[in-house]
Amino acid sequence: MNDPFRNHAPGLESPAVRLVSVTPDDAADLDFPTRAIAVGTEGLVQLITVAGDTGQIFVVPGAPFPIRARRILATGTTAANIVALA
Repeated sequence: MNDPFRNHAPGLESPAVRLVSVTPDDAADLDFPTRAIAVGTEGLVQLITVAGDTGQIFVVPGAPFPIRARRILATGTTAANIVALA
């Protein structure tokens, strides 16, 4: 594939270039920190940010939520079909 942007350094405002389905886990960090998360069904997402803060956010389908998360926790998460974007 000819990617005319391959030599540009991506910033946090750049579109995501990676995505992976997330299985919430109270003990394991994600493979990479997120740039945003998206969900298939609305609900709460309990997470730990890259800065180490733990909190809960409400996310709706169709609107990726910009957050730098390192872990998506099972306890307290009610949203489903979570996708990490980076």
